Amino acid sequence: MKNLKNILALVAFIFAISTTTAQENEHSLLWKVEGNGIKTSYVFGTFHMLPKEDFALKDKVKNAFTESENIFLELDMDDPSLQQEMMQLSILPDGGNLKNFMDESEYSLIDTYLLSNMGVGLDNLATFKPLMVSTMVMMGYMGKDVASYEATLISLAKEQQKEINGLETVASQIAVFDIQPYDEQMDEVVKLLKEEDAMKDMFNKMIELYKAENIEGLYDYMDEFYGDDPEQLHRMLDNRNQNWIPLIVENSKKASTFYGVGAGHLGGEQGVISLLKKEGFTVTPVIE
Repeated sequence: MKNLKNILALVAFIFAISTTTAQENEHSLLWKVEGNGIKTSYVFGTFHMLPKEDFALKDKVKNAFTESENIFLELDMDDPSLQQEMMQLSILPDGGNLKNFMDESEYSLIDTYLLSNMGVGLDNLATFKPLMVSTMVMMGYMGKDVASYEATLISLAKEQQKEINGLETVASQIAVFDIQPYDEQMDEVVKLLKEEDAMKDMFNKMIELYKAENIEGLYDYMDEFYGDDPEQLHRMLDNRNQNWIPLIVENSKKASTFYGVGAGHLGGEQGVISLLKKEGFTVTPVIE
């Protein structure tokens, strides 16, 4: 199971108060943030990429989005230069090639899977970092009928003529993955393909918890993945949460703001909800 952690973290990517208090949180993906000198704002937990059959954007989220003046996602996703920057930062440094990080049998396994499911072979991705390959493998697993909360929120922003802002940069997100050696990342892609049933079970469990709006259960489930690698959990979730809080506070003082971040960032003692409460804000679940 450990070998699948980084891949599943991407899904939760491409998604502090005491434990006793955290467990008392009601189930909700949408939270209202008030008081302490800010304009009423909202935090919504997204799932970056999932099958369309599991997708639903509830009216309470649409209403909160409409009521908010400003919109923040993890990245400034309507920035016209975003895709170009993402592609540039996804290229291996110093003319590197993925063939240097795996043997021929591993290369053939991934290549066959991508050609069959995505119509693109590994040769076309050879100069890109493993993160790009991981993303393509996950997209192949989910099939063509895939939905994205971020894409839907961007469409709503365009309809309402609202600007999308970002809590962090593409460079900072990719840097989280760059810490791990590339050969280890490719090993995990291979394990993902060889342990498809285990990956499917974990992915389905995460979707089940998400649809139940159980942010604490989702965080606890992810925490189990990282139980023997707490530093990875800190890099993927805790550290980023702590970086976002000052930005949420600063921008919510200026205007009512809607924040959409991966749902895995909401729960736990170092989750966004708990950290905002520690800052003295009134944070309540929006049930319906």
